Amino acid sequence: MDRYLKIGERLDDLNIDGLMIIQNPRKFCFGMDAVMLANFATVKKGDRVVDMGTGTGIIPIILAGKTKASSIIGIEIQEDMAEMAARSVAMNGLEDRVSIYAGDLRDAASFVPEGTADLVVSNPPYIDGGHGLVNPDSSKAIARHEIMCTLEDIIASAGKVLKNGGRLALIHRSGRMVDVLLGMRERGIEPKRLRMIHPRVGSEANLFLVEGIKEGGKFLKVLKPLVIYDGEGEYTEEIHSIYYDGERM
Repeated sequence: MDRYLKIGERLDDLNIDGLMIIQNPRKFCFGMDAVMLANFATVKKGDRVVDMGTGTGIIPIILAGKTKASSIIGIEIQEDMAEMAARSVAMNGLEDRVSIYAGDLRDAASFVPEGTADLVVSNPPYIDGGHGLVNPDSSKAIARHEIMCTLEDIIASAGKVLKNGGRLALIHRSGRMVDVLLGMRERGIEPKRLRMIHPRVGSEANLFLVEGIKEGGKFLKVLKPLVIYDGEGEYTEEIHSIYYDGERM
């Protein structure tokens, strides 16, 4: 596997059927948010999945290992990150199901014909252009701040490539929930499942997961909260399961 690595990169074990991922600690590395999103999204056998802003390729690789999706496409605007993600795909022998494209997610229809995707997932930049200190490292800044795309861009692009009845799954900061839910409805993607994420027992929620259906009916199901750390500062049983056990969905 060393032949897939470049200077400064490392291999991380995903605990899923021996799958590994290449990361560069000097650039943006995936976090638990992506793992929680991959485990939250509804993925059916034979689904065509699109990950907008795939970064390291973590979500496509997890979904390839844990679901029966037939085709998983990752789109990443940073060419060096896309190239690294593609090497992870090749290293794991997933080229028959996973494709990584270097490109702008706003032009997703260039990679995925309009109205053909069953599922779009995205772990988007959380901070809009007018807030927060921008990380001087460009790869981290682009991943965390709405520099190359906005929340509205992601939802609009998802609406184009999704088929009617297709699903959009997102993770975002709880403070931007109104922006997310209204944005989805305005683009014809009705929020259907919502789950709040709490850092620890007794704390306020700081993130949430949502899945909507294109042209779906108006009914939102609020699931039980997802808590990351228990009272002892250890991962809760559910988080430990999705992060380490590699159970198939």
